[in-house]
Order: sequence, then C-alpha cells, then structure tokens
Amino acid sequence: MNALNIAEYMQTMGARAREASAAMARADTAARNQALRNLAAKLRSSLERLAHENGRDVDHAYAEGLSATMVDRLKLTPKIVETVAQGCEQLAAMPDVIGEIIGMQQQPSGIRVGRMRVPLGVFGMIYESRPNVTIEAASLSIKSGNACILRGGSEAIHSNRVLAALVQESLVEAGLPADAVQLVQTTDREAVGQLIAMPQFVDVIIPRGGKGLIERISRDAKVPVIKHLDGNCHVYVDAPCDIEMAVRVADNAKTQKYSPCNAIEGLLVAREVAAEFLPKIGAIFAAKKVEMRCDEEGRAILAKVQGANVKAATEQDWYEEYLAPIISVKVVDDLDAAIAHINHYSSHHTDAIVTTDHIHAQRFLREVDSASVMVNASPRFADGFEFGLGAEIGISTDKFHARGPVGIEGLTSLKWVVLGNGELRA
Repeated sequence: MNALNIAEYMQTMGARAREASAAMARADTAARNQALRNLAAKLRSSLERLAHENGRDVDHAYAEGLSATMVDRLKLTPKIVETVAQGCEQLAAMPDVIGEIIGMQQQPSGIRVGRMRVPLGVFGMIYESRPNVTIEAASLSIKSGNACILRGGSEAIHSNRVLAALVQESLVEAGLPADAVQLVQTTDREAVGQLIAMPQFVDVIIPRGGKGLIERISRDAKVPVIKHLDGNCHVYVDAPCDIEMAVRVADNAKTQKYSPCNAIEGLLVAREVAAEFLPKIGAIFAAKKVEMRCDEEGRAILAKVQGANVKAATEQDWYEEYLAPIISVKVVDDLDAAIAHINHYSSHHTDAIVTTDHIHAQRFLREVDSASVMVNASPRFADGFEFGLGAEIGISTDKFHARGPVGIEGLTSLKWVVLGNGELRA
C-alpha cells in the first residue's frame, strides 16, 4: 500500500469500528458472553492451525536474528492458548458492568444523582510480539461493549491473522458485528501513525510493548493514551522475615520467566538478614545462570557463592529493565531505605515486600508508589488473569482513569445520570 491507500484503509477501519461500537454498546449481555464462549471453543479446536502459523512467525524471527527474549514472547504454545481460552470463559462468567448505576443518592432538591458505567467506544491497541494479546484485547473489548482496532507487531502477523479471524467468526455466530474487532492487516508503520491520529473514530489508544514504542505513541497521539513504560519491578526482603519464603518468592519473581514486565529486575535486602538470605538466593541464581549486579556490600557476600556471576552495579543498573537473566542486588539499611530506593528508581509497575512485621507491610502498601504492591507474594501475580479480571489489556502505570492491570472497568467510563419527577431548579 502507498501512503494514500493506507490513510484510506485506516479511515475505513475507523468508520467501521465506530459503527460497530454503537451495536456493541446496545448488545445484550447474553450475546457478548456467547461470543466469548464461542471464541474459547474455537481456540481449543484450532491448535494445529495456530501452531502452523505461529511456527512461521517464530522461524522468521530466528532468521531475522531476534533476541531470545523476543522469540520467547512470540511463541503461542498450547498452554498459552489454553490460558487465553480460560480467560474468555472467565470473562463470560463475570457479571456485566455495562449499564450499572452506582452511588445513586437523593438530593435536597428531590432529584436522585448517580453514575452509570458505559463503554469507552473504540480503542486502538498497538502491541509487539505477544500474539496472545490479540485475544486478551478482543475478549475484553467484547465483554466491555466496545469496538477495537488491533495493530500487532509485524513479527507476529501470521499468528495474529488467524486469531483475529477466530474472533470475527465468534462475533458473527453470536449475532454481533465482525467489525467490532478488526486487525490491521498491513505491517506498514504508517498504519500506526494513522491510527493514533483519528480522534473522530478512536477514543483511546493503548500501546503495549517496548519503551521506544510507548514513548513514540505518547508523543504523537492525537487521542488519549493509556500506557505503561518499562517494568522495573522489585522484591524487598525485610527484617524480620521468613527467609525460606523470601528465597522462594525472589526466585519465582525473577526466574519463572524472564521476559514479562512483571518479572523483577531489582532485589533489595535488609542488612540485618543479608548474610543469611543472599547466599541462599545467590546459589539458586548461580545454578540458573543469572548474572547479579550488586552494590559493594552485596557483592562481598555473593562473591563467596560457588559459581556465582557477580559484577559491580552501576547507577544505571538501578533503573534498568533487563528482561533477561540479570538482576540488580542492593543491601539497604531498613524499610525506609527500601521504599526510598523503589520510589526513586522503579517504573511504578509492581513491587513486593517479604516480611513478618505487620506494621512494615502496611507501610510498604501505603508508601510505595506503584500500580500493584504486594506482601509475601511474587510480583509475577501482577496480571489481569491472576487478579480475576479474566484478561488484561495491559498494565497501566498512569494514575488517571486506569492503573495496574486494565480489565473490563478500565475500558469503561462513568457518566452522571439524574432521575427526577419534574423538579425545577430554584
């Protein structure tokens, strides 16, 4: 396509999405839930087809020299397919919040005032690598009564085309418009520029990917953006704590999978427990070939661990999102120092404390300025599916409208409603 054709193509998609959004907003709950159940069934019955098309994307990624992390994000395994299928079913089983009226109160004038939850309308989703995002975005869009335009990365185009086709089949079979979920079929980057500059058709843009992509979208978009930047997440091992629990949590938080944005990049340890805790986690990281970039105190302890790959941390390491088997490690004085470090260096995504002190736990929850804050649990739980949202459209580190895993409510708005009986303003 040339630039003119891409502009026309995106304008057409936008107009169709806007029309479909009206139909989705008035569609009954049963139809939207049926579309989700249809989609879950189609995903499970299409494993062979999905594996073939995803294999094409993975082979091409290897041929293009993509990093192991990027290839890992690209893979659409049967386990991932089953997870998103369960997410569809979980969404279908959840109550419908569209049209819900909350906070209705009688006023002295006689009117009753409350707020009604309504769909946003049309959202554009721009994402990289992970083809499962196609289903997560589509399923949440369907449940929340919105329409969406999806633009996945060129590296996942074959996988995304099959997934989008399954979504549209599921919509039509439920009596809903196929245009409620549209995939941008071209990999030309000009399509992104058009999508983020159509306020007449698109109500919000949600970018999900690398920092460069999100910064570009935030800078150039002519419609509101729900975003998160990098995922520089932390576990703080407090004094006092259950050391064995701390080892399990820190290990899972870093090594269960290296590529997600909720894997930790920083490990903070209270000085009082460092001599006991660090050799234990260091031995695990050494066995799993995790490089540890440490402050001087942490390095002195971990250098004694057999096979440990220990290096001196730089200032940049405290800010870094590695998405790799690398972790920064720092020994801190106490809870105050840990909170100060996190609030200064983190990306305000997800941070956790391991502690047996209830007051410390409560302070950590109140004072750490992140979208998700946890006590005695792995930050890897910061996920819409794990939080019971059915799926997530992304994890927002913004403070307005939506924060943390963005599920159904994050794709809705509240409008004021007034019920009266002929009351007049004096």
